[in-house]
Amino acid sequence: MKTFFRNYKSTAILLAAIIIGGIAGVVAGSKAEVVKPFGDLFLNLMFTVIIPLVFFSISSAIANMAGLGRLGKILGSIILVFLGTSLLAAIIGFGGTFIIKPLAHTDTTAIEQMMAKADGSRQNSTHPSFLEQLVQTFTVPDFPNLFTKTNMLQLIVFSVLFGLATTLAGEKGKPVAAFLASGTAVMMKFVKIIMYYAPIGLGCYFASIIGTLGPQILEGYARSFGLYLILTVIYFFGFFTLYAFMAGGKEGIKVFWKNAVPPSVTAIATCSSAACIPINLETVQKMHVPSDIAETVIPLGANTHKDGSVFGGVLKIVFLFTLFGKDLTSLPHMLAVIAVAFLVGAVMGAIPSGGMIGEMLILSVFGFPPESLPIIAVISTIIDVPATLLNSTGNTVSAMLVSRLVEGKHWLSRTQ
Repeated sequence: MKTFFRNYKSTAILLAAIIIGGIAGVVAGSKAEVVKPFGDLFLNLMFTVIIPLVFFSISSAIANMAGLGRLGKILGSIILVFLGTSLLAAIIGFGGTFIIKPLAHTDTTAIEQMMAKADGSRQNSTHPSFLEQLVQTFTVPDFPNLFTKTNMLQLIVFSVLFGLATTLAGEKGKPVAAFLASGTAVMMKFVKIIMYYAPIGLGCYFASIIGTLGPQILEGYARSFGLYLILTVIYFFGFFTLYAFMAGGKEGIKVFWKNAVPPSVTAIATCSSAACIPINLETVQKMHVPSDIAETVIPLGANTHKDGSVFGGVLKIVFLFTLFGKDLTSLPHMLAVIAVAFLVGAVMGAIPSGGMIGEMLILSVFGFPPESLPIIAVISTIIDVPATLLNSTGNTVSAMLVSRLVEGKHWLSRTQ
């Protein structure tokens, strides 16, 4: 019981603070705005730390890949599997929001007025051409422009290239790789320190939101959670079985489900992908995954492959698009939602609730005001358990798929 409480303590405290904030918002109404500065303090801290955190974590992950056995083939297979499963999850999640609309029949007038004020300066600007927009999406004209939360995608591209350059530098790049790894550890501790204040900050901000928008938004959260549970059941039992079949046929299905319980229970019990790494490594060995593949897929997947977070990313984006009255029926917007949801799964930290990294990426890419971060942070909190289940256990079946690509069609029969 003590272990269970320790693993869920941060999530439980955060959820309790949000509930208390929601009750205070309902009772106080518009007067709840008085506590908004406490929420602003939390947002400012998070937006300050996000830039160095993204740079160090992504650059370090790539820079420290060197020296792995069969590096090229394994990494190529990992990229293919991670991309394929995450994009499929994004499409499934997006389709689910058309069947069960999270904010159906919700009055969004107040939040639309907030969006109009935030977007006032942008509405008068000229729209760039498609190619110009493409260039602006992935690059910036000057180095200092990278270090702002409004250019998050550009920073990710720079971080990937920086990490790759560090790897290609060989021995001379090892000190830089070590520095990036140290920087990642420091920034994760920094986030952990800030998260101690999260219950107060988010509680106060949520009180302000409920006081402004009214309690009707709570129904939207309940509907979002219900949709997420449905997606979890379908993906966990349906698509994990499909992936196991693709990896090893009927025998692959037997091997996966014979060993799926320990990592699944651990994910639910710890609510942390990072905490599941040891049991996942042990499990994939029982699934006959070669050791060099297992030791690459599991740690890398804990940080960059999160199908559950992809589902959550879709929900958060659709939630905000609906609140702010933005059109989601156009093909470019649909593709953007799927692409950003995939990125959310890739940048979420291997810690409970992801450290708000994915939420800040959503705000940055789509230009939502910083004040909307607590709105989707609530979604992260309520879906944390099923999301971790999909994130963590999904890496075990992904290791089977990578083994199929690297070792060939009969890899399972050769290793038994």
